[in-house]
Amino acid sequence: MHKGRLEAFSDAVIAIILTIMVLELHPPHEFTFDALRPLLPVLLSYILSFIFLGIYWNNHHHMIQAAKKVNGAVLWANMHLLFWLSLTPFVTAWMGQQGLKSVPVAAYGFVLFMSGVSYYILSRTLVRANGSDSAVARGLGDDLKGKISVVIYAISIGLAFAVPIASCACYVLVALIWLVPDRRFERLLQQD
Repeated sequence: MHKGRLEAFSDAVIAIILTIMVLELHPPHEFTFDALRPLLPVLLSYILSFIFLGIYWNNHHHMIQAAKKVNGAVLWANMHLLFWLSLTPFVTAWMGQQGLKSVPVAAYGFVLFMSGVSYYILSRTLVRANGSDSAVARGLGDDLKGKISVVIYAISIGLAFAVPIASCACYVLVALIWLVPDRRFERLLQQD
């Protein structure tokens, strides 16, 4: 099975998710900076989610580029990832509209957590499909950043019920960890 359809479909779904998210942003009726103040939580949650989706899109692209083949299990693992990513606009809007309320912040963290888990499942499924000595396996290595991210997300879900702002700080921390470019796949693809 050729990987091009999987990559094109995933790109399209992520583009639609981003479009849905931006359509949830409604401008103020007034033309002053003060009119933006009540929208600040909405804008901040949008920015965080945009970065989150951009990180997934970028890493998904590199991982699929390193793969030589995909199979049915990879397709289903990819759909699992896209399902959790598709919930991003919902939890983004909820958290943005409610501010730092525990349940929306925890729900946002749960979607981040499940997205991380499903990305891990996709990566392991790709390794099985391509072999333990494949470029995908070498590029992923022990995937310490991925594992740490999932642990931070898990902690942040519980933290949302005690200190929602600390939970949001955890989400920002994970985004910052991933904003540092991960060159594992790029180096491998240049060698092959």
